[in-house]
Amino acid sequence: MCGIIACVGDSDDAVDELLVGLENLEYRGYDSAGLAVKNGGDPAVFKRKGEISRLKDVLADETPSGGLGIGHTRWSTHGPPTDANAHPHTGCGDRVAVVHNGIIENHGALREELRARGHVFDSDTDTEVIPHLVEEHLAEGVSPETAFRRTVRRLSGSYAVAMLVEESDAVYATRSGSPLVVGVDDGEYFLASDVPAFLDFTDDVIYLDDGDVVVARPDGHVITDLDGNAVERTVQTVDWDPEDAGKGGYDHYMLKEIHEQPTALRQTLRGRVDAQTGEVALEDFPPGTFEDVSRVQFVACGTSYHAGIVGARLLGARDVPARAFLASEYATSPPPVDGETLVVGVTQSGETADTLAALRRARAAGARTVAVTNVVGSTAARECDDALFIRAGPEIGVAATKTFSSQVVSLTLLGERLVRDVTGSRSDDVEELFAALSDLPGQVQQVLDYTKARRVAKRYRDSDAYFFIGRDTGFPVALEGALKFKEITYEHAEGFAAGELKHGPLALVTPETPVFAVFNGRDHEKTLGNVKEVEARGAPVVAVATDDDEAAFEHAETVLTVPETHPDVAGVLANVQLQLLSYHAADLLGRSIDKPRNLAKSVTVE
Repeated sequence: MCGIIACVGDSDDAVDELLVGLENLEYRGYDSAGLAVKNGGDPAVFKRKGEISRLKDVLADETPSGGLGIGHTRWSTHGPPTDANAHPHTGCGDRVAVVHNGIIENHGALREELRARGHVFDSDTDTEVIPHLVEEHLAEGVSPETAFRRTVRRLSGSYAVAMLVEESDAVYATRSGSPLVVGVDDGEYFLASDVPAFLDFTDDVIYLDDGDVVVARPDGHVITDLDGNAVERTVQTVDWDPEDAGKGGYDHYMLKEIHEQPTALRQTLRGRVDAQTGEVALEDFPPGTFEDVSRVQFVACGTSYHAGIVGARLLGARDVPARAFLASEYATSPPPVDGETLVVGVTQSGETADTLAALRRARAAGARTVAVTNVVGSTAARECDDALFIRAGPEIGVAATKTFSSQVVSLTLLGERLVRDVTGSRSDDVEELFAALSDLPGQVQQVLDYTKARRVAKRYRDSDAYFFIGRDTGFPVALEGALKFKEITYEHAEGFAAGELKHGPLALVTPETPVFAVFNGRDHEKTLGNVKEVEARGAPVVAVATDDDEAAFEHAETVLTVPETHPDVAGVLANVQLQLLSYHAADLLGRSIDKPRNLAKSVTVE
């Protein structure tokens, strides 16, 4: 959740580079921010609760110089957002400064042990035990690197850690269960939780594995395992442009990323479908790849889980047994798996802790695993047997938008590969489906150009609650629409399978609870019947349907229109309308759209 940045060079402008990195990482946490810079003596530490702008105000009065620095933007797990709980943390003295992402599960026992030996703690965080342990080992006369390694051996849990020490010109870092990547430039090195942190400076990266220890100095870096044995990690070049991670003139990242969906979808589809022949060409999944699979399980969280439901329903409709699971539940109560089970982890970042735990559990039980992710080099991509990249480009807004669309399309393509390998035949309507996929980017653009979502948001802005309903693939779109709405408006919103309204939720329907009904071209009459149930109770209905759907126009107060398309991809178009609805509702309410309270982009703790 939290964001780490570090830079190592021989200039004195570390503060400027750290601040750029922190601002690029603010989507990972914005409860507090801080940095430490070293230039010959003790690390100089500056930190403040609140957004990075508060830290910048402090640094405007006193800017330390130095070429080595570490920085941190926090999403609170242990202790509330305060100056004291902000990172970096130091020990009893000022010679060690540490930033950390993750959770130290044994911090309570370590804290009591250290207190018994006279250590005094200034924060409520689990992180603070780390610099105190390092101090103790330094007092024994060992080198900073040895002290760091001995400290890491004492830690249980998930962590990415970066450290400065008074007597060293290096940054020491390691990871276990939390992401950490190295950026390599000419005479300069960066470490960060995510690649966008240092894209302004370099696009050459090294993806670290769990247990890797990095020692980076201005004249070079060394990567070893925890025992000190050298390990080889390849330098890769990412194809993200720094401008891709900026707002590009939009008021919010979320709005920019909603409008990037036509481009993202073209990237997802490029070279993977032939609408004329009905052939699917997934680069790493040639025909026969999955011929030994008998069932498919999707594991994911949040928005990715909703995409996983779509994937499971598409497969089930084509005679491939499939089911979507919440990763957090799967990791602790997994269903039966065997060597013929394919477990697909859907994760935008490739670093979601619950999803990684589920994938590891499945693989240990003998299942084959595939990661469907946006990030090349992510933990999921490296740990799974195979990976399918959605190619959506960097997504900064906490509320996922373009990645959902790209995930759904990627799972549709993967699903067709699975159908052919498992059943031995193509989907009956594959030509129509692929033609619809080819048309999808342009149709999304039509929705963006002609939407009246802001008008609808304004009309219902003072409602008591907001319900979203749908059937078939419209059901996960209803869930996703409600999730987006509650994430960024802070208003009560719920998504339901349309047929379940009469089994309880209908008791909550009043004239002050608008119901958004997703029509995807299947089970039209049944969904319309549910709309009539709502209508009879006096609740306003907003339909998401095609502009020639006469019944929807007859029974809804208003209609958010989408172009006619194949039912399997109609949900993507409906979802764009609901994204815009949520965005405009939040904007009208004055919410912090890109930084919704209590949430962060990449959830790297369980």
